[in-house]
Amino acid sequence: MLKVLSLLGLSTLALFASDDRDINMYAIVMFFLFIGLTMLLTKWAAGKTKSASDFYTAGGGITGFQNGLAIAGDYLSAASFLGISGMIFLHGFDGMVYAVGWLVGWPLILFLMAEKLRNLGKFNFADITSYRLEQRRIRILAALASLSVITFYLIAQMVGAGKLIEVLFHIPYGWSVAIVGALMIIYVTFGGMLATTWVQIVKAVLLLLGTTLMTILVLNAYDFSFVKLAEEAVTLHSKGEAILRPGPFVSDPIAAISLGLALMLGTAGLPHILMRFFTVGNAKEARKSVVYATGFIGYFYIIVGVIGLGAVAFLYNPENVGVYFDEAGKLIGGNNMAAVHLSEIVGGPIFLGFLAAVSFATIVAVVAGLTLAASNAIAHDLYAIVIRKGDITDAEEMKISRRTVLVIGLVAILLGYIFENQNVAFMVGLAFAIAASTNFPVLILSIYWSKLTTRGAFLGGLVGLVTALTLVTLSKTVWVDIFGFEKEIFPWVHPGLFSITAAFIAIWFFSITDKTARAEEDKSGFEAQKTRGETGIGADGAVSH
Repeated sequence: MLKVLSLLGLSTLALFASDDRDINMYAIVMFFLFIGLTMLLTKWAAGKTKSASDFYTAGGGITGFQNGLAIAGDYLSAASFLGISGMIFLHGFDGMVYAVGWLVGWPLILFLMAEKLRNLGKFNFADITSYRLEQRRIRILAALASLSVITFYLIAQMVGAGKLIEVLFHIPYGWSVAIVGALMIIYVTFGGMLATTWVQIVKAVLLLLGTTLMTILVLNAYDFSFVKLAEEAVTLHSKGEAILRPGPFVSDPIAAISLGLALMLGTAGLPHILMRFFTVGNAKEARKSVVYATGFIGYFYIIVGVIGLGAVAFLYNPENVGVYFDEAGKLIGGNNMAAVHLSEIVGGPIFLGFLAAVSFATIVAVVAGLTLAASNAIAHDLYAIVIRKGDITDAEEMKISRRTVLVIGLVAILLGYIFENQNVAFMVGLAFAIAASTNFPVLILSIYWSKLTTRGAFLGGLVGLVTALTLVTLSKTVWVDIFGFEKEIFPWVHPGLFSITAAFIAIWFFSITDKTARAEEDKSGFEAQKTRGETGIGADGAVSH
């Protein structure tokens, strides 16, 4: 079955790419090589995936270094590479705001969460939030929040993938997202977390190597002087020196704080990232994972700024404008394709083929991680725990998970088609706002606040989720761009400041006013939770001191 599906996907790609238009054969070859390699990894992983633990967490057998690379592979999405470089190309400085915001959340995870996540959890972060709280309500909230975050994240990845394949192979956009969706279904359904992990590791290595080489090629053209590069970008860009100053996304203090909080705290609330802490053997390896991941991610965000300015300097060069822009003056494939076009200018068709394959790997790896997290939320939290009340075998749960993956894949394809023209970095920013407003407040308070109760966590988290979704809907992004209304109701495009504040206040209020017997039980379990979180006693694979 796996072989038939992979051959079907490759045949479809070759069919559409076989017309007489200008096709980059290097890109096609490298795409096929990547897909072939990942299919072999998936086949190998399928033979080792026997239990729910294998499917969700790779049996806890991943090392800290491997997991650090996999986290980087999972985190450095289409929004990080295509989206940020495209945003720098379009707006300048504002793109780097995203890069900095996404990076600064990692020290928070390292010092406050990594060890306790591994010691307290089993499959996902809902295991931690429900450790001393009532299972049913907390897992329902966690599943709703996770699916909301994953939905926005998936949109960004599918849009990036669709545009990439459309530009390189001249395949209609709808077919492009369908191909990515089909590959993602194969990876997760058959290989589970083990296959997903190794796809992410391969992708991380390729991405870091590819972007490093691109940065060297860009700087080489300017005598390795960033100042000369910036001066050239300012000269050629229509906004001039404005590209080096804050622009429309941070035009006022509220917008800046709202975006910054969402990006920083949202990192610590992403379900597909938090899942990765359960793939290692103990808390020590979990800490190592964050250290390695932070190094890889920080390095990438430093060089992506050079790539973004390089896109401005090279693509706006009069010699290239007629090649990479259409008659209306818009970049072919949209601004998300700026880095891809840049790779052809500085490295020729072979390097373009390599970067195209890297970009494709980037998207597929992240989509696989998102799909696995969504499947975990539905099959483990909602079906196994809430509906079946834990009375379920591993085989039954894995069957539901795999069926869920198929449904999620079809939904991802549909969403990618609907949101075709959205900037991928911006869409991921909205996902971070929801994660920061729902998952993070409940998770951090469940670990550190002894007075948290089930009612407070459930109602407060729900307030954060509803507030974030409502404000996103009423903002220009959805109210004007999607629904077609003339003017937005909520004046800011980022809801983080308001929804995060609402969540923390609601959790605090509903907890301190909770006088039920359940509330006393919730509070009494805090000391036992604290002991396990700090010592690891009782956790699978934990080292006790």
